[in-house]
Formats: sequence, C-alpha cells, structure tokens
Amino acid sequence: MMKSMKWMLTAALAASCWMGSARAADDDLFARAPWFGTLGLNWYETEGDWEMESGVGLMGKVGYSFNAWWDLEAGLNFMPSLSARDQEDLNVEALDGSTTALRLSLEGLLHLRALENRRIDPFLFAGPSVTFFGDDVENGKTQLGLFGGAGVFYHFNDSWALRTDVAVGVQGKNSETPAIVEMGVTYRFGATKRIAPQYVVAEGGDIDSDGDGLYDRDEAVVGTDPYNPDTDGDGLSDGDEHFGRRGYTTDPLNPDSDWDGLKDGAEVLTYKTNPLDPDTDKGGVTDGHEVIEDGTNPLDPADDLQKFTLLIEFDYDKSFIRPQYHKDLEPVVKVLQRSPDATVRVEGHADKRKRSTREYNQKLSERRANAVKDYLVQKSGIAAANVTAVGYGFDRPVALNDTEANMQKNRRTDIYIKKGGAK
Repeated sequence: MMKSMKWMLTAALAASCWMGSARAADDDLFARAPWFGTLGLNWYETEGDWEMESGVGLMGKVGYSFNAWWDLEAGLNFMPSLSARDQEDLNVEALDGSTTALRLSLEGLLHLRALENRRIDPFLFAGPSVTFFGDDVENGKTQLGLFGGAGVFYHFNDSWALRTDVAVGVQGKNSETPAIVEMGVTYRFGATKRIAPQYVVAEGGDIDSDGDGLYDRDEAVVGTDPYNPDTDGDGLSDGDEHFGRRGYTTDPLNPDSDWDGLKDGAEVLTYKTNPLDPDTDKGGVTDGHEVIEDGTNPLDPADDLQKFTLLIEFDYDKSFIRPQYHKDLEPVVKVLQRSPDATVRVEGHADKRKRSTREYNQKLSERRANAVKDYLVQKSGIAAANVTAVGYGFDRPVALNDTEANMQKNRRTDIYIKKGGAK
C-alpha cells in the first residue's frame, strides 16, 4: 500500500513539472469564482478483518481553486449504519450491532485537464483524514489516515459538473487500508458572473487574440474565428457560448441555435428566453414569432396565438392544393367557422436546395400561402380582409437543409389565428 502511495505522489509531481510549461486553462474563471461545493453519496470499503461491514454514506465537500490546476478541498463522509460482521469471521471482539462512522478529510487536487476538451476533467488527489466511529473498535475509535486517489469531473458548463472519486488509504494504529468511492454533483459559486474580455498572453505562447475567452488554438478546434470575439454575430462571445458562461452552451457557429428566429444573444440578454428551446413558455408558438410577428410575451403561454403547422406538398412549380390535404386543413376551417371575427396569418416557407434561387422560392412561397388563404376564405366564410398571406422563401428554416427529412420540415405552411381581435 505504501508503495502505491509513493508511486501516486511521484506521478503527481511529474505531472506538475510537465504542466509548468503548459498554459493554464481559463484562469479568469478561477480568479472570479474560486469556491466550489459537492454533495453526493459514497461507498466506504472496510478491511476484511474489521468489526463492521462496508456501507453507504453521505458525502459533502467544499473546495478552493488556486488556479486551473490546483485545488484544496475539505470533505465530510457520514456512514449512518455499518453493520456488524459475523463473529466467526473475526479475530477480535464483535460489535453488539451496527455502528456509525464520521470521516473528515483535507485533500489537494491536481487537475490533468485536456486543453481542447475541458468537459472531461481528470484529477489526482491526496491528503490526511480522521475518522470517528460510534463504537470502540480494535483499530481505534478515532483513526488518523492518509489517502490518495484519482477522479474525474464531467463539466456541463462553468457552474455545474458531475464527479466520481476513488481513494485508497492507510488508516488507524494497525495501518489498515480501507477505500472510499464517491459520486456527486459539483457547483462552482459565482461562475456565471460577467467579466470584461481581456487580451491574454499565457506562458508558452498561447494567446487569445480577440479576448473572447477561447485561446486561438482552441478556436481552431471549435471552428470559430480567433480574430472575431463573436464569430456568428449573435451577441454572445464565442467563449460564453462554448463554455456556457451565460447559463446555456450554445453553438458559436450558429446565431440561432434553436431555429426559432431569435438570435442567441437576444434570447439570453434581452428576452430571457431559452436559446436551446424554440418555444420557451410551451404555449405553442416559437419565441421568435411571438417577439417579431405577434407582439406577445415569449415567457407567458397564455397569450400565444393558436398555431397550425401543415406539411402540404404541392406539385412542382404549382400552387394548387391537392385534395388529399383538404383533411389537414379541415381543423383550421372549423376553428374559423366558430370564430368568424378572428384574424389569420398564413406563412409559406420553402426548403433550400443547391440550385434554389432566392427570388424563385420567395415568389413560390407567396403563391402557396395565398392558395391556402383562398381555401380558408372559401371554406370557412371568414372575410378575406381578416386573412394575411406572407411568403418567406427559404429565409426562415426550422432545421438545416442537410437531409430530405429536414427539408420536408422547412417546406411547411404555418397558420396563426388570433381570435376576436382586430388585425
């Protein structure tokens, strides 16, 4: 066991020397948000000749980050019930019943994080501990120990992570070697606090030319422009999007990650909507349409217009509605028959193919929107002045035009109904 501990410490020192010549990852995060905490469960593995069985416990930790590589962490493990072992398996006096254990620890963490992928964050750790048992046992009611091990964080963003730790130690007056396995959820306090962009030149020559929080070498991996802090022009910096510093890990190469018509920056900073959910309030209408077209609140489902999305297929270069789609339009007709004073907006959309031209698709989507309008006016009896038909060509997709299934989603007709209101 002592040889294993010696090897582990040697590996930690070697890794530390290697990282002295490497740059530190996003040190701004650890400067503005050094404190983090973890809550979870643990498994306490006792020695085979101990008086108590192994058991499950509760785990809590509080840590402080000195920089991207080094943390100091205090931990608490409470095992509320460790069952007594069978007397036949013991060379010592058996316990009368189960016992408790409270373990306190202080550990130094050395991170081995990969520069191009900070989601997976492995680390080594070592430090002393003291364990208090509820009953007096052969190895001591209060047992000092020295533990070392390894673990890994999986970061969802700068604030939240899952972690798993495995440690083995030397403990008590008889130098027993228990082990402990921990799993928990970690939160870094203050990680989403806004900081001004800075130009950083780190040891080893890595730079952040545009001050967006992503080093140039990382931008080459992600595909963003190292000389433009907001590559997709959506109002959020590439670093904020890639690391989720605004609460959402969005696509720094797509200004509208959820395809709802609102840029990610507008959703996060102005309207407080979810840039990864096209319909934040689940009212049935996308955030973008509520803001741009309807003037309704994208955070209030009660004011959403009634929406129908129809995947009507027209003959090539035609605007005539095939009879097979009349049944799809029937629910819309019935709604308008019950609300003749409603106002209606019909929007035609098209997909984008390699040979598509903007002018052709724009006019075609307008003709098809007008065909649906004429059908609704004829069948429902609603006044033609209450129905507006608009074509958007291929300017408002709801998915990439990269597969036939996605192009089918973009060849759509959206119908919005506002009951009992003036247009």
